[in-house]
Amino acid sequence: MAWSSWKGPRAGKRAVPVLMTAGIIAVAASILSPGFQPGVAALRLCLQLSIAVIGASLFLFALFIRRIADDHRQIAESEQRFRRAMEDSAIGVAIVGLDGRILQTNPAFAAMLGYSRAEIEALTFFQITHPDDLQIGRETMIALKEGKIDSFHFEKRYLKKDGTPVWAQLAGSVIREEETHRPLYLVSQIEDIDARKQAEARIAEAETRWNFALTSAGQGVWSLDARKGGTTYSETWVRMLGYADGELDGDPDRWLAMIHPDDRELVAEADRAHLAGETPFFEAEFRMRHKEGHWVWILDRGKAIERDGEGRLIRAIGSLTDITQRKQAEERLKVSAAMLADEKERLKVTLQSIGDAVICTDAANRITFMNPVAEKLTCVAAGDALGKVLGHVYWAVDEETGQRIGLTRPSAVDRQHCDQNTRAVLVRRDDTRCSIRQVVSPIMNDRDEFCGLVIVFQDFTDARALQRQLAYAAAHDALTGLANRSSFIRTMEELVDQCRLNGGEHQFMFVDLDHFKAVNDTGGHAAGDALLKSVADAIRNGLGPEDIVARLGGDEFAVILKSGAPTRAMIAARSIIDAIRNLNFSWDGRPHSIGASIGLAPIRADCGEVDEIIARADAACYAAKAAGRGCVSAAPDEVSKDEAMPLPLAAAS
Repeated sequence: MAWSSWKGPRAGKRAVPVLMTAGIIAVAASILSPGFQPGVAALRLCLQLSIAVIGASLFLFALFIRRIADDHRQIAESEQRFRRAMEDSAIGVAIVGLDGRILQTNPAFAAMLGYSRAEIEALTFFQITHPDDLQIGRETMIALKEGKIDSFHFEKRYLKKDGTPVWAQLAGSVIREEETHRPLYLVSQIEDIDARKQAEARIAEAETRWNFALTSAGQGVWSLDARKGGTTYSETWVRMLGYADGELDGDPDRWLAMIHPDDRELVAEADRAHLAGETPFFEAEFRMRHKEGHWVWILDRGKAIERDGEGRLIRAIGSLTDITQRKQAEERLKVSAAMLADEKERLKVTLQSIGDAVICTDAANRITFMNPVAEKLTCVAAGDALGKVLGHVYWAVDEETGQRIGLTRPSAVDRQHCDQNTRAVLVRRDDTRCSIRQVVSPIMNDRDEFCGLVIVFQDFTDARALQRQLAYAAAHDALTGLANRSSFIRTMEELVDQCRLNGGEHQFMFVDLDHFKAVNDTGGHAAGDALLKSVADAIRNGLGPEDIVARLGGDEFAVILKSGAPTRAMIAARSIIDAIRNLNFSWDGRPHSIGASIGLAPIRADCGEVDEIIARADAACYAAKAAGRGCVSAAPDEVSKDEAMPLPLAAAS
C-alpha cells in the first residue's frame, strides 16, 4: 500500500534526508540529555539505532536512484513513442503556445498546408487561419486560459501557402502544470476534411437544386413504405393542399378520401392497372379537396419500386403537381375557342357585306378567302381563286412607274407595319384596269410568326381622276392652263438649288404686256381673258418643250429657258415680243393691238435667292418699258451693294 502512493522522484528526494536527519537528531538527543548517563549498552543501542536509520536511508536512496533511472527510461520511451506517433501520423499534429505560436509540428500538417516544417514553425496559428474563422480560435484560446475547458473539437479553414483555403477538423487539449494547473501549451490534431466538405457542399447544392426545382415547379413528393406502415409527403405536397408539414403522414389511404367523387373511379382504375403491371407507371389527373374546402387540380405520377415475392407492393414513390392554373387555362381556351368560332362567323358575314374588297392569304401566299366585292373587282370567282397563288388573281402595278407592287412576307422589323398605296392599278386577267387604293397588313400569331396577308382594296378610279384634277388645278392657272405662280416659284427654287449643287445656268424672263388695260376697259374682262389665252399660246408655241412658262398674275408672265445661253434668251425674247405684236386680236369686230416688254436675268449659283432673281428681271423689264416698250432689257450680271434692294414680286408692274 505504501508503494501505491509513491509520488516519484520528488517524494524520494524529500524522504531520504528526513530519515537521516531524524536518526542523527535521535542519537544526539539521547547523548545530550541532562539525565542521560550513557553506558556501554546504551551507547551500543544508540549506535545501532543510528546505523539502522542510516542504513534505511541508504536503502531508500538506492530505491530512489533506481526509480529515477526507471522514470528516465519511461520518459525516454514515452517521448520516443510520442515522437514516432507524431512523425508517422497521417493527420497533422501541432504543439501550440498560448500566444498562438507553433512550437512544433509534424510533416503531415506541414504538407497539408504546403509548407516545410521550418517555415510553418516560424508562423502563428492566426497567420495560417482563414480570416473568417479567426474568431473560433480566439474564443477557444480564451476559454482554455480561463480554465473553462480542457479540450476542444471544432472545424475551421486554414490557408495554404498559395492562399488556397482548406477545411480541417481540430481535436486537442491543453497541457497544464501539475501543481498549479497553469496552462502551458496546446496539443492539437488536425485532420484534412476539405474533400469531405466539398462533397457535402456538392450534395447540399444538388439537394438544394433538386428541392428548389421541385418547389419552383410546384411539385410535391410522396413515398409509400409498407414496412413502416404509412405514406409520407413532402412539405410542398401538403402545403399544396393547405396542410402543415407532417399533418397528412401515416394513413396510406387518406389521400383517396380527399379526391373529388367524380374522379375517384378514374384514379382507382389507374392505380389498379399499375399495381397489376399493365402500365409502367401510375399517372392520373384529378381534383383534391383543399383544407379550406375548394378543389385543386392535381397531376399525380408514381411508380412501384419494390415488391415482395408474391408481387405485393412494398415501396412506391411519386410526385404531385398543382395543375389548377393549367386546367383553368384549358377551360378558358375552350370558351375562347367557342367565342372565336362565333367571332369568325361574324367576321365572315361582315367581310361578305362590307363595301371594300378583301383577300386573305396564308404564309405561302395562297388565297384563303375572298369576299364578293373582291370577286367583282378582280373578275375571278372565289371558288376558282381559293388555294391559288395570289398573283394568279391579284396583280397590282404602280400607276406612275408601271412596276408591279410586290406583296411578300414582311421583314422582322416591318411585321407590324401596314403598307398603304394610293397609286395602285389593278390589272385584271383580261388586261382591263382600274385604279385602286390598297392596304396590305401582315397576319401574325401570338408567337410573332408570319401567317399570311390581308389585302383590303377599293375601286379608286373616280377618286383618282378627281385627285388628278385637283392636283392639276393646284399647279396651273385656271384661265391659261400655264403653271401658276406658286408652282412656278417651287420649280424655280429647285433649279436654283441644282445650280448651287451641280453648277449650270438658266435664263429667267419676266414678260409684261403693253396696252393690256385698254382691252379690258373697252372689251370687258371677257375680252381680256380671251386675249390672255392667246398670249399664253403664243409664248408657249415660241419655246422648246423643256422650257417652263407660267402666268404670275394679271398680265404678267414668266419663262425659264432651260438651255442657259444668254444669246438664245435674247432671240427667244424678241420672238415672243413679235408673236404677241402679231396676234391680230379682235373682240366684237374691233381689233386690238398689244405688245410686250421683257426683262432678262440669269439663274446660276451666285444669283441669290429666287425673289432676288425675279426682282432683277422685273427691274430690267421696267427699263425696257422706259426705253419705249416692246423691247428686251437684260439685267446686269452683278448688283452693286449700294444699289437699292429689288422690289418684291407683288410690286412689279
